[in-house]
Amino acid sequence: MTWFDWCKASARLQWRNPISTTPIPGDDEARDPTPGLERSCAFDWVRVAPWQYGIQRIEAFFSGEAYAPHRHDTYSIGYTIRGVQSFDYRGARADSTPGQVMVLHPDEIHNGEAGTEDGFHYRMLYIEPSLVREALGPSAGALPFVKDAVFGDPRLLRAIHAAFGDLDSVLEPIALDEITMALADGLLANDPSAHRSAQSLIDFSATRRARRFLEANLDRTVTSDELEAVTGQDRYSLARQFRKAYGTSPYRFLMMRRLDRARAGIASGCSLSEAALAAGFSDQSHMTRRFKANYGISPGNWQRLVAKADRVGP
Repeated sequence: MTWFDWCKASARLQWRNPISTTPIPGDDEARDPTPGLERSCAFDWVRVAPWQYGIQRIEAFFSGEAYAPHRHDTYSIGYTIRGVQSFDYRGARADSTPGQVMVLHPDEIHNGEAGTEDGFHYRMLYIEPSLVREALGPSAGALPFVKDAVFGDPRLLRAIHAAFGDLDSVLEPIALDEITMALADGLLANDPSAHRSAQSLIDFSATRRARRFLEANLDRTVTSDELEAVTGQDRYSLARQFRKAYGTSPYRFLMMRRLDRARAGIASGCSLSEAALAAGFSDQSHMTRRFKANYGISPGNWQRLVAKADRVGP
């Protein structure tokens, strides 16, 4: 039995309802007068698509503050369906409105809140830089970095829509490949400086071996000696190469994969303690500290939001 099967069996629950386009409740419903990060406003909800390796998809509505400052080690790519989505990113305030694309680079700190009292409804996908890196192949020497967090780009918008086209199950491998390629090409088109040059060569064989080793050992401590043995590089060269290839450090990559596992377990019905254990954390408190620091929301609040989405959904 896998860690995920164990979670589902212990909780006696199946996957939560998939993402849908259920209308936001009307103004006649009671509104919680004390919006804040660590409680769920009467209107706030989050839906998650079935978890799968490399890409995560969510749809959500927030009426006030959504997320405290945090950062992902993935690309965050999405769009606002309704309302104004506001956030601080790289020293500037950004406002996303319907029809625009949002792109946040790995490891860049940001927050999130409603830009108006009407709240905001949005979809966001989180795609691992390793998939983007593979899709770019020899055409790029570095991961693309899009300067503007909010902008208009029909090609990227079509790719995002495609990622949300089938939400009852995981994306089929070929569909995921096509979506990843479209996203990678769109990102590269918005950052010409990422095109390959002789000065930006990366030992992709070594960084790929490091990534796969980390993914296979989420539930234990991984030492620098082990990574050196696996990759044939010294720890400092590897750290520099890994960041160039995937946009983050080896340790942060390991921690975020553990948090991905915990978040998926919670969404599937695991208790917080079960999710912490299955993801390789020493205890629930350890998971909670890391979860809040990296997602800008506590695991308990995440659990309440995904449970509320079940009640809002069909």
